[in-house]
Amino acid sequence: MPLSFCTSRGGGPARLSLNTTSQHGQRMFSNFCKLQRVMAYIQRFIYNCRHSHNKYTGHLTVKELVSSNQTLCKLAQMEIFPKEYSTLSKNNNLPAKNCLQNMRPFMHNDGLIRVGGRLSNSEYCYDTKHPIILHASHHLTKLIFQHYHILTMHAGPQHLLSTIRQKYWPIAGRNLARKTVHDCIKCCRFAGRSIQPVMGNLPKERLSMTYPFLNVAVDYAGPILIADKKGRGCKLIKSWICVFVCLAVKAVHVELVTDLSKDGFLAALQRFVARRGKPISIYSDNGTNFTAASRDLARFLKASGEEIGVSASELAINFKFSPAYSPHFNGLAEAAVKSIKHHLKRVLTLTNLTYEEMYTLLVGIEGILNSRPITPLSSDPTDLIPLTPSHFLIGRTMTNIPEQIDDQRPLHLQTRYERISTLKGHFWKRFYKEYFAELQCRQKWKGDHSQLHLGEMVLVKDDRLPPNRWLLGRVVHLYPGSDGIARVADIQTTSGTLRRAYNRLCPLPVLESSLPTGPACEVAANLS
Repeated sequence: MPLSFCTSRGGGPARLSLNTTSQHGQRMFSNFCKLQRVMAYIQRFIYNCRHSHNKYTGHLTVKELVSSNQTLCKLAQMEIFPKEYSTLSKNNNLPAKNCLQNMRPFMHNDGLIRVGGRLSNSEYCYDTKHPIILHASHHLTKLIFQHYHILTMHAGPQHLLSTIRQKYWPIAGRNLARKTVHDCIKCCRFAGRSIQPVMGNLPKERLSMTYPFLNVAVDYAGPILIADKKGRGCKLIKSWICVFVCLAVKAVHVELVTDLSKDGFLAALQRFVARRGKPISIYSDNGTNFTAASRDLARFLKASGEEIGVSASELAINFKFSPAYSPHFNGLAEAAVKSIKHHLKRVLTLTNLTYEEMYTLLVGIEGILNSRPITPLSSDPTDLIPLTPSHFLIGRTMTNIPEQIDDQRPLHLQTRYERISTLKGHFWKRFYKEYFAELQCRQKWKGDHSQLHLGEMVLVKDDRLPPNRWLLGRVVHLYPGSDGIARVADIQTTSGTLRRAYNRLCPLPVLESSLPTGPACEVAANLS
């Protein structure tokens, strides 16, 4: 008869406890210890019923606990190795192709199958020389691994397995050791493993062959210090770099902003519209994205985000915010900021420039970034020059000297218009053939490993706090994309409902709400 584990007094489900000590220092028992004590009390009850004149009373002794442990292991071996147990109990040899044959198992006087091995002449204890054979698929083995994982203060899989092998020999124990560490709540909390869905499809704004800067992404960089005047006695004031990036051709527009306010951003937006044209939509990071970089930026975006959106809608511009703490949702703008900092750090060093000097430097960096090739370079010297964002802005690379036209024939307006239209069509044709093919492949996040589900418990990552202080929440809503894969979720926490991308969420392992239960009379029947 198979063994049914019951760790509660009334035969109900037992709750899983992961703490070895409570906050008040009171000793707490793991599920394996509880099961071992329950079995010891059952054995004591049977003994007292048979020996009414010599009853066991008081607390459990070491002998009773050892006996209950041996009984549990014996019942587990009878359940998982029925044929092997029957054969060895009759002092017969196992077949040559049996899975236990390489360990030379034998039946000990205590009724347990132990490893024969090659360490009989060593000076170790008997349990180490001949450990008890168990299988990783049995529930008792899982409880033993959880118990030793807590006993070794949440050791890793290798240390956990080596500790258990001093008394038990679990078959397929390495995988169970990894699973035990992976399913531990405390280890999961400190590991901080978030899930990353497969890389999504590109939005239509990235694939539309329209005018440059029709759909743009905006981001802030800084702060940087500029001098209010030249010479001695100048004061350093804070300024920020506002970066606009075209989502289609990756063209960059840079503005220098000295006032981190709604009016300062709208003024930079008006300068951008006057020079590049009015965009249809603007994508921006959420205000809390800037918390780690600048508190001023965080306060500005948090206080002025809605007003900026309203002001932009009055200009017929759709302003969209990405989820908080998710810079990869605004990846083009983040990459442009990184490139600007790359050139700015190497040129600026420790020099403090005035507003005109800094703005001139930033415009020069803008020209360099717009002259970067967006298609792979060819080793063929007769091949065409690679496409750059500046080809779609001015028809040539900004950093190269334009070629002189030898044709002295007068060009009528219609002829010039046709020539310019043909040149633009040539650029867009090359853009479609050469650049689109590069967007096809996923450079990272190639596999969809896991997904969140409604009601699942997660930890909300916060770089400002240690892992043991991260917010614990429950998934209440998912936002699937056009491909049906969700990458953003709403989390209900004690601080309210937060909207976060999957890269900021750490799912907790699903715990067994109840252990296999059964009446205690079945266990007593097996013992009798």
